Order: sequence, then C-alpha cells, then structure tokens
Amino acid sequence: MQYANVTQQLSVSPQILVEDIEAIKAAGFKSIVCNRPNGEGADQPTFSEIEAKATSVGIPCVYQPVVSGKVTTEDAIKFEENLQKLKAPVFAYCRTGTRSITLWAMTAAKILSFEEILSQSQKAGYDLSGMVLRLQNSCETPTVQAD
Repeated sequence: MQYANVTQQLSVSPQILVEDIEAIKAAGFKSIVCNRPNGEGADQPTFSEIEAKATSVGIPCVYQPVVSGKVTTEDAIKFEENLQKLKAPVFAYCRTGTRSITLWAMTAAKILSFEEILSQSQKAGYDLSGMVLRLQNSCETPTVQAD
C-alpha cells in the first residue's frame, strides 16, 4: 500500500484492499474516506467490504464517491465537511489518489494560494498543474457555503 501525506491531517492513496486496513490503522490513521464509486473497476473491493474491516478495527469510514474527471464544487464542499467531522489523520483514497487530492486542493483554496496548493500536491507526488485556472479562481473568489 502506498500513500502520500498531503498535510498533517490528510493523506491520499490509490485504491486500497481489505488487507491494507491493518496497515492503515498501524500507520496511525483515525478515519477513512472513499472517493471511488463502487463498480468503477473489476478489481476493486466494494466500499462495504472496506468499511466492514475498518469498522472491525475501530476506524470509521465515509463513502463519498466522485466520478473520475468530474469533481464538482459541491463534491469539494462535502469533502471539507467530512474532514471537519472525522478524527484526523484522515486517509482518503480513490483509483489513483487524484480525485482525493483534487478535493483537498479545492477546499484548501480558501486558505492557501494556488502556488502553495500546487507545491504541496507536487510534494505528495501529484501534478495538479492542469487545475491552475480553477485553483486561481477558487483562491480569488470566496466560496459560498451551501445549506
């Protein structure tokens, strides 16, 4: 299992397996967020399989599926809400980790410059340079919270 630390409170990862849950717990993670829809790939375990194992070892899981290439502002708002509710550090995953770090980047735009977001993402091994315009707009435009 590979994962990348994005902040002290969040790490992202490609798809995990049920047998990775013990290592996630041993690494000190307190919560898991799944950003990959069930059935996206034939080789992936279902969220319920991941959740059952995680629950059995005392790690809460949240299922927030996001369609690949279609991360919305609403998805980012929900991700931020999940991060605020869950005990950190949080382990978020999808197929490659890109959706999870993109969600973080969109929420981080409230407090970090897009240069800082790109730098932190790059340090974690993800290239979000294709999102520069979207991040710039997020950094310059205040986010309106939905009820």
